[in-house]
Amino acid sequence: MSEFFKSLISIPDLDQIVLYACVILFIWGGTNKFGRKGEFNDDFTSLDAMKSLRGFAAIGVLLHHISQEELFQSRGILSPFVNAGAYFVAIFFFCSGYGLIKSLDTKKDYLKGFVRNRIVKTIVLPFYVNVLVYGILMAATGVKLPKERWIFNFLGLTMMNEYAWFPIVLAILYLVFFLCFRFIKIRPVCFAVILVFIIGLGIGFCYNGHFAWWYGAKNWWVDPVLSKKALWWQAQKALWFSGEWWVNSAPAFFTGLIFANFEKQITAFFKKLYVLKLAVLFVITAVCFKLSSFGQMKFQYWTEWMGKGPGIAEKMKTYFCQVPLFLFLGLAVIIFMMKYHVSNPVSRFFGKYSLHTYLMNLAALTAFRFMLKTNTPALVGNGVFLGYALAVIAASVLLGVGEQKLTELVQKLLFKKKEAKAAKA
Repeated sequence: MSEFFKSLISIPDLDQIVLYACVILFIWGGTNKFGRKGEFNDDFTSLDAMKSLRGFAAIGVLLHHISQEELFQSRGILSPFVNAGAYFVAIFFFCSGYGLIKSLDTKKDYLKGFVRNRIVKTIVLPFYVNVLVYGILMAATGVKLPKERWIFNFLGLTMMNEYAWFPIVLAILYLVFFLCFRFIKIRPVCFAVILVFIIGLGIGFCYNGHFAWWYGAKNWWVDPVLSKKALWWQAQKALWFSGEWWVNSAPAFFTGLIFANFEKQITAFFKKLYVLKLAVLFVITAVCFKLSSFGQMKFQYWTEWMGKGPGIAEKMKTYFCQVPLFLFLGLAVIIFMMKYHVSNPVSRFFGKYSLHTYLMNLAALTAFRFMLKTNTPALVGNGVFLGYALAVIAASVLLGVGEQKLTELVQKLLFKKKEAKAAKA
């Protein structure tokens, strides 16, 4: 036990603050039914509960991005968040899949106007508003890019904001959902097609790699001379699906669909011998986590740097080691919420602005990186790390809220007439 307390004392100040803040957020507004036999939260899948769940995921993503800053990694600060981004994004995918089926089952003619209202208006339009905002910020700060890169970035065919991959993947999944349930309609077939498509996206990344390895001389990226001559679109994070983070957590979208479709049956199953079945579910999830970790250590995603080409086979092995985890993670979380879930002003706020705080996070990180620049990194104190983290989170929120208000204004201008006509009809 003494070693445990020693480890707590050795945690850097920022880690302590995050630890205590997480404990407070998980207690504040918590609805606990553990210890009450036969009692469960009736609202564990309500809009408010889901919004709060997304809020926690949004906070986790912000901390994940901060932890990936070079100086943070070299000092091991916020290290639990370094590789945790996919877990938080999986929550977003799960909630999205869940919401689609619930809306399909409860809203009349939900698929009518789905492409316009659920894809173009709520995903594609915010994406392009973000492209415009980042374009203006980059131009204002003197960022120099080739003319053709500006064009492709503004078209959305390459990445103006490297963090904006999530709405692209989400829009694609929403479109596949629409096509399946609009034309196939047989749910088991629809679910099977969507799962195969999601797995196909993962396999596609394994071939695509982290950059355009397929253009140029063999292993050009490990040659200092050849790599300097590479075209801008050959770089990392320039093209679509140029990173495992685009695909590895997407299976949670499928789990969200399945859980929503069979919610009554699944919850009825877990209500009997709940503690035992929850424990088994947690064990299965833990085993899947170990399998995921094994795959990443044994085979790896970043195989291009081994000097043996793109390493497609190794990427595939790693990907399929991760798929089971993201099929079970969302289910484990939502079943836990049957007994305990949290809703407080902080979680609801971040849930409301989750997409835009996420999209504007890179701008905030970039704006305050001057705080981490020093000729003697070892002398940087905990106060600098804390100040940087707080500044980034505050700026992400302010910029995110501002961008969401701008997006809502554009939505009203572009869709006002169409919505007025639809209301009259």
